[in-house]
Amino acid sequence: MKRHVERGIVRTVLQATASGRELIVEVNGKQELAFEESGVHHPLREGDEVLLNTTAVRLGLGSGGVHFVVVPLRHAEQDDALLAVARSAGHIMKLRYTPLQRAVHAVEEQDHPLHGLLHGRETLEGAQVVICELHSMLPAVVMTLQHLFAQAGDPRCRISYVMTDGAALPLAFSKTVSALQGQGLLHGTVTVGHAYGGDLEAVNLYSGLLAARHAMRADCIVVAMGPGIVGTGSKFGHTGIEVGQAVNAVHTLGGSPIVVPRLSFADPRPRHRGLSHHTLTALGQVALASAVVPLPDLEAEQNGQIFAQLTAANLHQKHRFVGVSGRSILDATTSFQVPLKTMGRTLEEDPAFFLAAGAAAEWAFRQIKRPPRHHSARSSTDALLADKN
Repeated sequence: MKRHVERGIVRTVLQATASGRELIVEVNGKQELAFEESGVHHPLREGDEVLLNTTAVRLGLGSGGVHFVVVPLRHAEQDDALLAVARSAGHIMKLRYTPLQRAVHAVEEQDHPLHGLLHGRETLEGAQVVICELHSMLPAVVMTLQHLFAQAGDPRCRISYVMTDGAALPLAFSKTVSALQGQGLLHGTVTVGHAYGGDLEAVNLYSGLLAARHAMRADCIVVAMGPGIVGTGSKFGHTGIEVGQAVNAVHTLGGSPIVVPRLSFADPRPRHRGLSHHTLTALGQVALASAVVPLPDLEAEQNGQIFAQLTAANLHQKHRFVGVSGRSILDATTSFQVPLKTMGRTLEEDPAFFLAAGAAAEWAFRQIKRPPRHHSARSSTDALLADKN
C-alpha cells in the first residue's frame, strides 16, 4: 500500500467557502495546491505547519491535482466546529473504523426531523432518475433540465443530486455542485454510503433515492459519483460499474432509470472510443433490469459506430435505446454559467460526451409530470435545507 504523507507550510488561502478552502502550501521548497475540508480541524492560517496527504499528486493521478490537509502540526485551539460535530444527534458512522470516521445524522434515523416523511415509503412512484457514470455529466444534465423547464414557462425543476461513494467522498470537494447550488439549479443533495456532506445523509443508495423523492420532493433525481472515478482498464475494475447497480436499485424501488451513455470520439484510449466499455459492461452484465438509454444525434459515421457496438453487445435486447437530439445543452450553456469539462476536454473538444448528457435530460423532461405552479410553496423540508446551507 502506497501512501505519501509530507509536511507543508500554509502560504496563501485562496478560495474559501463553508465547505472548505483551497490553500497554497510550501512543500519541499515548492508552492503547491492543497484542500482543507471545513469542520475537520480549526481553520488554518498563513504560516501554519500541516501534515498533507500527497498520494494522488505524487502518483500522477487525476484526483483533482491537489494535496489534502490531514491535520495541523501545532497546538490545536478549541474547535467549535468539531465540538458541534461531537454533540451531533447522529449515530451513523461514515469512513467507519478509520482515524477519520465521523458520525452523521442519517435521514433514516428515527430522531431525524425528516424521518416521518420516509416512514412507510418504499417506492419512487415512477420518478425519473438520471444515472451518470462521471461527475462531469452532472452539470450538463441539470442545466439542460432547468433550461427546458424555463422554456416551457414552468417553475424551476426540483432536482436532487444523490452522490454515491464511487469516487470523492466529501461533497465539499465538488466545485460543480457548489456552482450549481450557487445558481439555484439544484434543490438539494443526498450523500450515500461513505460519501458525506450532503444536505441529507443516507446509509445506502436505496434509502438515499427514497429521501430525494419523498423528503426533498424531487421532480427528478440525478445519481452520480463525485469527482475522480477509479479505473484500471480492466472490464470490471472501475467504479463506473455502479451504473448497472443504480439501474437495479431504481427498478427495485419502482422508479424510471435513464442512463447517460458514456460517449466520446475525442478520447485517445480505444476502450473509451464511441460507446465506452464502462457503459457496455454496466448495462450488459451488471444491470439486471431494463433502462432507457437516450442517444444523441451525431454525425452519420459516429452513429454507425455506436450502433455497431450496441448490436455486438446485444444491449438492445435488454434496454430501450431512444434517439434524442441532445442539442438543448448548447442553449443551456448560454443561460447558466457552469463550466463543462471532462477528462480535461471542453464541450467544443468532446461534443458527443455532453450531447449524450443533454439527450438524457431531454428525455427526462418529456417524462416528468409538470408540477402545478403552487408547488413552489415553502415546505418544512425547504426550511431545513435552507437552515443547513
